[in-house]
Order: sequence, then structure tokens, then C-alpha cells
Amino acid sequence: MSTAISSVALRVRGYQLDGYGHVNNARYLEFMEEGRWAFFDDHPRLINQLHQAGRAFVVVNLNIDYRAAAVQNDDLQIMTGIVDVGERSAICHHRIVRQDGTLVAQADLTFVLLDMKANKAASIEGEVREVLEGLVIDKDAFLG
Repeated sequence: MSTAISSVALRVRGYQLDGYGHVNNARYLEFMEEGRWAFFDDHPRLINQLHQAGRAFVVVNLNIDYRAAAVQNDDLQIMTGIVDVGERSAICHHRIVRQDGTLVAQADLTFVLLDMKANKAASIEGEVREVLEGLVIDKDAFLG
């Protein structure tokens, strides 16, 4: 797997389940957020450039494809990476896989960079753009 893809392992706990014994759909949002935190941990230059530029990472859209149910004690791997950078937004891809290799869910998350002083979305430019573009990876890289 590419170093531009971060990975974090999580075990499904009972409190994350719905009445049918499956992971509640809203919990996948938390799993993916955990993946993004790991991504920032793995790429400190990105978070440093965001802070220096007075920018914050803000989610504006999320499309999730649920593929298989996860249940209590499943060990999941959450993979996270940047797959596209536009002028004003970028796309982060998440892939959640069970230990046996089954694809549980995948998602494309669109984010903008908020100008903290102006409190509005800013163009992706300068060193922040350079760092983000350097992390862009094709979705096929998530497959192995």
C-alpha cells in the first residue's frame, strides 16, 4: 500500500451496533473520521501547512457505499487517502475492509478549506495545494 494512504485498525464494539446486531450506519462516519485523524497524523506537513495558511479542513459532502455488514468483534481496517484536488475542493477516499478481506464500505468525502479569518471557503493554492497534490493517489492503489 502506498505511503499516501493511511490505515488504522478498529475492533467493532457492542455499543456500535443497531438492533439487528450490525454496525449502525452512523458509526461508519466515526470510523472514517478516525481514518482522517490517522491520515493527518501520518502527514504532519499537511496539517502544518493548513495551520500556517489559516485554513481548516471542512467536510461538505459524503457519499457512502455500504457493501457488507460489520458485526461485534470484527476487526476493520480503515484506509484513507486524497484522490483529487480541485480549485476550491478536494476528495478524500475511504475504504473499510474486514480482516477477511471483505469490503464493508467505501466513501468519497468532499472537503473545502475554510479561511478561518473570513469564515468562508478558500481557493486551494500555494504550499497547501502543493502538499495536497503531492498526496493524490489513484483509487486503484487502495486495492492492494
